[in-house]
Amino acid sequence: MRKKLLKIMPAYSWKMTALLLGANYAAYFGTRVLTAGRKHYSMACLLDRKIPLVPFFVLFYLLAYVQWIVGFVMIGRDSRETVFRVFSGELMAKGIAMACFLLLPTTMAPLRPGAGTLQSGDIWCRLTALVYRLDAPDNLFPSIHCLESWVCFRGALKLKRAPVWYPRAMLAVTLLVFASTVLVRQHVLADIAGGVAAAEIGMAMAGRLPYRGGKE
Repeated sequence: MRKKLLKIMPAYSWKMTALLLGANYAAYFGTRVLTAGRKHYSMACLLDRKIPLVPFFVLFYLLAYVQWIVGFVMIGRDSRETVFRVFSGELMAKGIAMACFLLLPTTMAPLRPGAGTLQSGDIWCRLTALVYRLDAPDNLFPSIHCLESWVCFRGALKLKRAPVWYPRAMLAVTLLVFASTVLVRQHVLADIAGGVAAAEIGMAMAGRLPYRGGKE
């Protein structure tokens, strides 16, 4: 098993990936323990209330998970410095997200329809209802979905070992993920901006970290 994993990414990339998964769990799920019972705020603006619910876009919301796997594997297979810069930026962005979740608990409840109202619809309605049941309408600002997809795109721009078309494909998927977050009413527009901002700040901070190099 170890040999198979090392064919996908080197050991140092797997170690960083495990650290990122732990940070993601702490930021998204751990903070809920601390904010339970506190007042949650809606950041919806007038435009958010005019955006229609389009259940078909749940397809892109769910495909984001595939994008993240592909994106982080591609980064993990690149140079050690690329892994260090991008994964460190992602880790710092998660720290920013955690701080936001704790300082400003947010909710989507006022704009999200009940899961039961979608159960009698087509496959996209039923998938949207499933997402609603599995994902509580809180911890929204910044959007982790948008943060992760943006990091995958920004990481794609840094790759030394990727096809020319790859960054463009990552950008196209990222924009579809952004659209999906509001069209299935998982997030509001401010959450998208927050996700991009957190990712950019994290990447900028990581860019200032000293890099001592190491064997590939």
